[in-house]
Amino acid sequence: MKPEDLKHVPQPINGYPSGLKVKRKWYRRKRVIISAIVLALVLVGAFAFSFWYHLALQPLQPGTSTKVQITVQPAMDSDAIGELLVNENVIKNAFAFSFYTSLHRVGNSLQAGTYSLTAGESVSQIVERLTGGDTESFDITFLPGATVADNRQVLIDAGYSAVQVDAALNREYEGTLFQDKPEDADLEGYIYGETYRFGAGTGVEEVLQTTFNEYMRVIDQNDLVNRFASLGLNLYQGITLASIIQREVPHNEDQRQVAQVFLKRYNEGTVLGSDVTYMFAAKKFGGVSDPSLDSPYNTRIKAGLPPGPIAVPGLSALEATANPAEGDFVYFLSGDDDVTYFAHTLAEHEQNIVDHCQVKCSL
Repeated sequence: MKPEDLKHVPQPINGYPSGLKVKRKWYRRKRVIISAIVLALVLVGAFAFSFWYHLALQPLQPGTSTKVQITVQPAMDSDAIGELLVNENVIKNAFAFSFYTSLHRVGNSLQAGTYSLTAGESVSQIVERLTGGDTESFDITFLPGATVADNRQVLIDAGYSAVQVDAALNREYEGTLFQDKPEDADLEGYIYGETYRFGAGTGVEEVLQTTFNEYMRVIDQNDLVNRFASLGLNLYQGITLASIIQREVPHNEDQRQVAQVFLKRYNEGTVLGSDVTYMFAAKKFGGVSDPSLDSPYNTRIKAGLPPGPIAVPGLSALEATANPAEGDFVYFLSGDDDVTYFAHTLAEHEQNIVDHCQVKCSL
């Protein structure tokens, strides 16, 4: 080759042929372009996801206040809860809900229970309620001295249907509380008076069972079964006598002395002579509310205890029955001034009527 022909041969640049350098530049440019495209796609995807995620967290129906009752079971995880909320038309997307709980590390803090939620709430608001245990609840108050009929109305007023209430009241319940209760006796005297709080969705039977559990707790805590037995009364008889004392003397100051009077009469085999028993019988079973009413519940004419309680006694009446006051009074009356007057003899009792019971005793 002649020297003049060398100018047509590609000369090496930095040790490489010049053609290879061009090729390397193209590869680098290609990698940059691909990287830019991938980055752009990632950014677009991230933006699109962020935009979708933001919308998915917003209320399904902004402004609505219609409540939907949701029950979260203890075994449910965030995925299952999200599906439940979607199925009940409360949120837009289950995945967004689950992702939100994971992102904020609250997936394991969602609490079981019954909630009243609305589609007008955002996911963040709903999660805040679920993690805070903001369950729907309501109170029911049963009063000492109330009858089954009274408490039936309390349950209906709480929102239960008459059919639901009657079905629960007519059910058979088991437990130590009912150990001496005759099979044909109803729940008179057993719905313990107290204020109870329940979660939304609680059935009537569960409400009643809660009152029974509280009743038995009070009985056990105060050793009433054994204390009644020391007086010759089983639990059912103790509750029955306490229910009469509850209706006769709502104020606990005199209940122990009234218990003394009734137990004295009971042990002597004479009539208890309680007006509230025939009044109860007339109201529950029909008839004229009169001392001569022919009913096994009328202790004005029937000796011993009535067939069962006439109301639910409170703790003070139960305690009074288990621990009657000292004394040998035979009579008592509630005067026009609402003071209870006791007497040893019929003559003393009649004088108490003259002196203190002109209005009440004439009714």
